[in-house]
Amino acid sequence: MRKKWEWSLLTIGCIVVLTVGSMGVAHAQSYPNKPIRLVVPFIAGGAADLLAREVGQKLAESWGQPVVIENKPGAGGVIGAEIVAKAAPDGYTLVLGTVVTHAIDVSMVSKLPYDPIKDFSPITLVGSIANVLVVNPSVPANSVKELIALAKSKPGQLNFASSGSGLSQHLAGELFKTMAGVDIVHIPYKGSIPAITAVVNGESSLILNVLPTTIPQIKAGKVRPLAVTSAKRSAILPDLPTVSEAGLPGFDVVSWFGILAPAGTPKEIVAKLNKEIVKILQMPDVRDRLFKQGAEPLSCTPEQFDAHIKQEIVKWGEVVKKSGAKME
Repeated sequence: MRKKWEWSLLTIGCIVVLTVGSMGVAHAQSYPNKPIRLVVPFIAGGAADLLAREVGQKLAESWGQPVVIENKPGAGGVIGAEIVAKAAPDGYTLVLGTVVTHAIDVSMVSKLPYDPIKDFSPITLVGSIANVLVVNPSVPANSVKELIALAKSKPGQLNFASSGSGLSQHLAGELFKTMAGVDIVHIPYKGSIPAITAVVNGESSLILNVLPTTIPQIKAGKVRPLAVTSAKRSAILPDLPTVSEAGLPGFDVVSWFGILAPAGTPKEIVAKLNKEIVKILQMPDVRDRLFKQGAEPLSCTPEQFDAHIKQEIVKWGEVVKKSGAKME
């Protein structure tokens, strides 16, 4: 038989749990009641910025509160991601995380100032964008197999551009080199636009660049497309084979993007954000605009996004180890 003081403690404990739970529900019901800050860890105009602004605009329309997009580029996305990792966990500061900030940087950045798992509350994936392998028209290769043969005949003489050391284009190039067994020199640039411009100008031989910033150059005939890097063909370039189809079976690289909050954000707010963002990503007009930019809308539960991040950390850690890729 319990003593009176034991029942009192039990009663107090139940009251505390119920009070905390009701506070979380009340907080979620009133959320949002002020502007939301969505940090993009990369420059304006890029793929991450495109997705953030699409989702942010629709969130603002739905909830009647401004969603302010803040571009905080630098250090391979580390600066922007760190800002959110250390922000108050109240749902008013979010980040458009990417394969770089939450998977690649773990292996590429020494002393990463945040833990991509422990310091964030995943909300949902929002989209993925395939890269496309293109060469300068002067490069005598019209297919992936011809490019590999050319690279093997001229070790160290071809080079590939990227938007920066440790970013997705860099690691896509390193994976291509490893799987093809070729020696191609990496040349990092400060952004996707300067990188593709270098290929157009002939400063670099090739690039595995994101579709949105590459398609205009393909349409203008300034670069020659050889293949897309995703496991399946792109709806925007349906006649172009995948790298896997064209000579490197199993090659699969996409840049993925998702929205996360600081760790400790109330689960009711995470659930509310997830529900609204998933609804936005299912809107026909949103899907149409993203498809036209070469992006594939995605959505999932917070738990699924968490599992995806963990899998990607392992995948890219192995690529970095095998290739010996380093920050330059």
